[in-house]
Amino acid sequence: MGKTRQVFEFLKQASIAHAQWDKEVSLSILHNRKKLLVLLVLVLPILAVSFVEAGSFLGSKTAYAPAFYSTKIFLVSIAVGLAAGLITGCIGAGGGFIITPALMAAGVKGILAVGTDLFHIFAKAIMGTTVHKKLGNVSVKLAIAFLVGSGGGTFIGGAINKGLYNKDPLLSEAFISAVYAILLGFLGFYALYDFISATKGGDSGGDAHGGPAGGTPLLAQKVQNLNLPPMISFDEDFVPGGKKISGFVVAAGGVIVGIMAAIMGVGGGFITFPMFVYIFGVSSMTTVGTDILQIIFTAGLAAVGQYAIYGYVFYTLAMGMLIGSLVGIQVGALTTKVVKGIHIRGFYAISIIAGFVNRASVLPKKFTELEVISLPKSLVNNIEFVGNILFWVVVAAFGLWVFGKFFANIGKLRGEE
Repeated sequence: MGKTRQVFEFLKQASIAHAQWDKEVSLSILHNRKKLLVLLVLVLPILAVSFVEAGSFLGSKTAYAPAFYSTKIFLVSIAVGLAAGLITGCIGAGGGFIITPALMAAGVKGILAVGTDLFHIFAKAIMGTTVHKKLGNVSVKLAIAFLVGSGGGTFIGGAINKGLYNKDPLLSEAFISAVYAILLGFLGFYALYDFISATKGGDSGGDAHGGPAGGTPLLAQKVQNLNLPPMISFDEDFVPGGKKISGFVVAAGGVIVGIMAAIMGVGGGFITFPMFVYIFGVSSMTTVGTDILQIIFTAGLAAVGQYAIYGYVFYTLAMGMLIGSLVGIQVGALTTKVVKGIHIRGFYAISIIAGFVNRASVLPKKFTELEVISLPKSLVNNIEFVGNILFWVVVAAFGLWVFGKFFANIGKLRGEE
C-alpha cells in the first residue's frame, strides 16, 4: 500500500510540476508586448484562412484524418486550450493532460492530437521561456546527459505511435486512448481520495513543487551510490562538495521521459521534476532550470522530428490552443485568489476522472472494431456517446464556474492588482 501511494504521489507531483511550468511560460508571454505581437502575427493568417473554410494541411492518411480545417474546428481548438488553461491556472495541475483526450473527443485522430499538442507545447516553450533567468541553476552536465537520453526516447516513442498508425489507425487510437485512460485513472482516483481525506481533516498539505522536506530521499541516495562511470557532479552551490550521479542513470531517465513525451504529446515536463527530485536527488532549484531546457528540446525533437515532418501536426489547432490556454491560465490564476482551496481540489479530481471516463469509454468500440472483443455495435456506440457527453459537461461546468467566480469578483481582483 505504501509503495502504491508513492506511485500516486509521484504522478500527482508530475502533474503539478507540468502545470507550474505552463503557468510560468504563459504569463511570460502575456506580460511581454513583443511576444504578444509575434503571436498575433502567427495567428492572423490562420484566422483569415479559417473563416474562408478552405485551408488544407499536410496529412499522410487523409482518408482517416481531416484534410481541411474550418471555423468550427479552429474555435473548438480555442475552447480546448481555454479549458486546459482554466484547469492549469485555477487548479495548478492536470490541464495539460486533458488536451490530447479533448482533441480526440472532438474528432481529431489520436496521432494528430499527440503531434499537435507537442507542437503547441514547443511553440509555447520557445515564446514564453524564462530560461535566461534560470541559467544559473542549470547543471549543464546533467542537462546534456538527460537530453541525450530524451532525444533517443522521442525516436522510440514516435516510432511506436507511427508504427501502430501505419499498421492500423484503429490500433493507434486504441493504444493512445488506453495510455491516457490508465494515467488519468491513476491520477483522478488518487486525487479523489486526496480530496475526501482533506474534507475529513486528514489533509497532509505541503508545497508539492518544493521537493522533499527531509533532504535527499532514500531512493535518490541509493541511485547516487551507483558507481557507474561517467559520474556527473551537481548541486555544488547547495551542498558542500556537491553530489554525484551516474550519467547513464540520468540518460536512462531521459529515455523514459522522451518515450512518454512522444507517445502522449505532453512534452515530458510533467515527469521530469519528480524524477529529478525524488529519484535523482537533485535540488528543486537546479531541477527547475534543467526542466525548462529539456522541455524545449524534448518537445521540439518530438514535435518536429517525429510528427511535423510526417504530416501529423494540425498547425491551426496548435495556434488555437495556444490562444485559448493563454487566456484560460490568466483567468484561472486570478480566480484562485477568490475561491477555496478545497473546492479546487474537488474540481481537479472530477475533471481528471472525466478525462479517464472519456478515454476509457472509447476502448470497447475500438477493441470491437479491431475484433479483439465482440460487443453489439449499438452498445459500444452508446458507451462512447455517454463518455463524450460526460466529459464535455464536466469541462463546461468547470469553465462556467471559474468564469462565474472571476466576473463576480472582478472588482476585488482589480483592487488586488
